[in-house]
Amino acid sequence: MTTFATTDSTASHRRLTGWSGDADYFVFREYDTFEPRSLLDVLHGRIAGVMFRGMVKPDTCAELAERFWASPARRTRGAEAPGYFLGAFHYHKTTAAYLDETAEVAAALDDVLAVPEDPLKIFYEGLDRVLAEDGATVRPARHEGREACRGLLRSWHGQGEYALAPHDDLSQCTEPQQADFEIQKVAGHQPAALNICLENGDGGRLAYWNIRPDETSKRALGLHYTGSPYPLDTLDGIELKWVDVHAGDVYVFNGAHVHAVEPNTDPQLRRTTLAGILGFVDDSTVVSWT
Repeated sequence: MTTFATTDSTASHRRLTGWSGDADYFVFREYDTFEPRSLLDVLHGRIAGVMFRGMVKPDTCAELAERFWASPARRTRGAEAPGYFLGAFHYHKTTAAYLDETAEVAAALDDVLAVPEDPLKIFYEGLDRVLAEDGATVRPARHEGREACRGLLRSWHGQGEYALAPHDDLSQCTEPQQADFEIQKVAGHQPAALNICLENGDGGRLAYWNIRPDETSKRALGLHYTGSPYPLDTLDGIELKWVDVHAGDVYVFNGAHVHAVEPNTDPQLRRTTLAGILGFVDDSTVVSWT
């Protein structure tokens, strides 16, 4: 069963319209251990998200965070998503530019992730095992012999109502400058957002709305290729779920829904994650990118 968001004539913007799931769908299923088979429920659109509490050990989180902040390759991201990052992000770039940046930062990223229990390796090996049972596989997205970045370390420091404004991850997968990139095939399914929390203070929750905006809403707001930022009043009256996040938690959710990151209550505290995006490009292939 699905429902559809309606309009609100009292808002300065029309309320978003699109797909909303029922109570069985709109959940974050929680586990105390890594259960990779549950990832298929997210990738196939059966539930909104899953949370693996404390999947990454505290010493691994601390080591990765320390390496990230000490890395000379760490960069600052601009006003559209203020924060620091290490890796490459595909947002609003040509395919070639994204893959060039991936190659430039690959060695520095590998150095930071070279810990005994690399959580990205553990995550993707687990997913690959369960996909293999269905005759499928997972691999980095590719283009002309080059591979997408395997992970993105980032820390949001915006201090508005949200540290990272409400956005969706599907719109950017339709960027015309990347029409030659296979990640655009994910639009026929849905992108899943992977986040591995390395450090967090008070607050820093995930805000997740029960709405996958349709093209009518996106085009009316001029967000059909970026998916960011959605004005807050367009979200009035749409079901919202707050998800608590702690260091060591690993969570994956349907990135086509509007979501945001709450700032920490203490600006001196940092929320740092190791992240990626993944999704089916055909019935037997999941690809990942950043």
